[in-house]
Amino acid sequence: MLQILDYIPPGFLDTKAIRMQDLLQAPTLIHIKGRREQPLFVSVLLHGNEITGLQAIQDLLRKYNNKPLPRSLSIFIGNVSAAAQGMRRLDGQPDYNRTWPGTETVNCEETLMMQQIKEEMRLRNVFASIDIHNNTGINPHYACVNFVEDRFLHLATLFSRTVVYFTRPLGVQSSSFADLCPSVTIECGKVGQQYSETHAMDFIDAALHLSELPEHALPEQDIDLFHTIAIVKIPEHASFSFNGDDADICFDNDLDHMNFRELKKGTRFGKVCKKRNIQLEAWNNDGVNIGAELFNYRDDEILTSKPLMPSMLTLDEKVIRQDCLCYVMERYK
Repeated sequence: MLQILDYIPPGFLDTKAIRMQDLLQAPTLIHIKGRREQPLFVSVLLHGNEITGLQAIQDLLRKYNNKPLPRSLSIFIGNVSAAAQGMRRLDGQPDYNRTWPGTETVNCEETLMMQQIKEEMRLRNVFASIDIHNNTGINPHYACVNFVEDRFLHLATLFSRTVVYFTRPLGVQSSSFADLCPSVTIECGKVGQQYSETHAMDFIDAALHLSELPEHALPEQDIDLFHTIAIVKIPEHASFSFNGDDADICFDNDLDHMNFRELKKGTRFGKVCKKRNIQLEAWNNDGVNIGAELFNYRDDEILTSKPLMPSMLTLDEKVIRQDCLCYVMERYK
């Protein structure tokens, strides 16, 4: 299902994400030769409704306007069928950022495609890897790494001093490429913000200009490093709402304002229906549900049991069902 090209398709620079399937027909890997041979790999549209990465790549290629790039560039344009519907993924599709080598997902067309891409980039001796995403909730721009290693952190802080180290979920692009090269995921805020597009483009451009990534340690004052300790999910059988409608869980409608805030013990997330005895799940990096350690339920209110810092809290019900309510982090020591 993968198309591989060594040129920019006519019309690519002016085609919106929603029309990219019409142009490309399939997920596509594009190789563009630059002055330095080792390519930078950039993946966009792994989630079809997160379009900032595609816009940033289009802006970058317009900027160079047929001039040679500082370094070769390989671009993977992912879930074009979901992008055509403005969705993260289509019903029945696996998540394109959970199907890379290292995934728990059983073999399917998508996992075989991701294996092919990784092998292609291994043969090309990839220099570094960037996976570009958006959030649906209110979050700052930040970078994510899967290894706390100096070259990875130098690449990450080229985008933001706020960096998150995570090991779950499995099958994500940045983790899969980490044995080939320094790799990062960048989170560029909400779709539709010009600053997000510009920031992502500037980061890609800066990475293309690197001759190497430093191996010395970053000064402590140059980075705010956090570690994801759990993924918070709503039980599949439970209903929930943000607008006060009757449901098993009624969340506060400003919940996403808590992202990247260090919450005190006893901070309220919402209310539960006492009769139904529903509780949030929080799966740690060992696959153990530690929800009872992070939340308690007093007078039907959902309260934090200890100081927490959430990220990626969202009010988008579709995203919550397809992914999670949020991640919980702590400062990395």
